Amino acid sequence: MFPARSAAAEGGSGAAGDGANIRASARVAQLYEQAATVTRQYDTGRREAEEQRAIAGRDEELLAREHGLIAALHTDLGRIARVQYGQSGGLPYTAHTLLPDSAQQVIASQTTLARLDLTVGNAVIRSRLAEARLAVERARASARWRTLQKRNGELAAMQRRLQAKLEEARWALQRQADASASARTCRGAVHLDQPRRKTWPSWISPVEAYRLSAGFGSGGDHWAHRHTGQDFAVPIGTPVRAVGSGRVVRVTCGGAFGIEVVIRHSGGYCTQYAHLAAVAVGPGDRVATGQLIAQSGTTGNSTGPHLHFEVRSTPEWGSGVDPVPWLAAHGVHL
Repeated sequence: MFPARSAAAEGGSGAAGDGANIRASARVAQLYEQAATVTRQYDTGRREAEEQRAIAGRDEELLAREHGLIAALHTDLGRIARVQYGQSGGLPYTAHTLLPDSAQQVIASQTTLARLDLTVGNAVIRSRLAEARLAVERARASARWRTLQKRNGELAAMQRRLQAKLEEARWALQRQADASASARTCRGAVHLDQPRRKTWPSWISPVEAYRLSAGFGSGGDHWAHRHTGQDFAVPIGTPVRAVGSGRVVRVTCGGAFGIEVVIRHSGGYCTQYAHLAAVAVGPGDRVATGQLIAQSGTTGNSTGPHLHFEVRSTPEWGSGVDPVPWLAAHGVHL
C-alpha cells in the first residue's frame, strides 16, 4: 500500500487545509493499491481456474480412452474365443480329447486361449485401476475448479465495490485539487510510502500503466500552440514516478498546467509532470528514479484525467523536446 503521511508529521509545516488534502490523497492511494491487489488475485485465480478446467478436461479424455480400451479388450477376447471354437470344429472339449489325431491341437488351442484370457483379464484389471485413479483425479480437479470459481466470484464482487469507492475518492481528491489550483495555493506535500523495490533502471516511464494520448507537436483546441509534451491517459490518483534521479526545481499550483512538478536531471534536462491532483515532493528535494512524486489528476487546462509529461532543455516552458524519442534514447520504450 501507499499510505500517506503529512509533511508536518515528518517535521515539515503544512498550510491550512492540508489535513483534508492528505486524508483524500491517502484514501485514494490506499484504495488504489487495494484494488490493484484484488485485481492481481482475481487474475491469478482466473488463470488457476482455467488450468484446473483444462486438467479436468484432459482427465475426461483419458477416462473415455480407458473405457474404449476395456471395451476393445472384451471384444478381442470374444473374437479370439470364436476363432478358437471355429478351429476346433465346434466340438466339445471332451470329444476332442477322445480323438487321438486332434488331441495335441485341442490342448494347444485351449492353452493359447487360456493364456489370452489371462492376458486380457490382466489388461482389463490394469485399465480399470487406471480408470478409478483418473476418476478420483477428475473429481479433485472439478472440485478445485468449483472452489476457484466461487473465490473468483467473491473477488470480482470485491473488485467492483473497491472500484466504486475508489472512483468516489478520486473525485473528492480532484475537487480539493481544483480548489487549490483555482486559489493558486499549493497545499503541503503528501508523502507516500514508496514501492518496495531494491533496484530500478536509470530511467523509467512516469506512470506504470497507461494509454498514450496527445503526443508532442500535435494540434488541438486546448493549447495556443502545438502540444509541448506527451500525455498519458490514466485515472485520477494514479501514482506518478520520477523518470530519473534529480532535484525538484519547481512545484506550482495554478495556470494552464494546474498542479505541476519540474525536476532537473544530470545532463541539464528537466522533466515536467502536470495536471496533478496532489504532490509528494517540494522544491529542493532530491528524488531517485522510480520515487513516487505525485498523484495524477485533471487540474488546469485539462480535457480529462491524464498526466502531461514534458522533457525540457531548461525548467521553462517553450524549451521542450519530444519525450518519446528522448526516453527511448535512455532505454525507455513507451
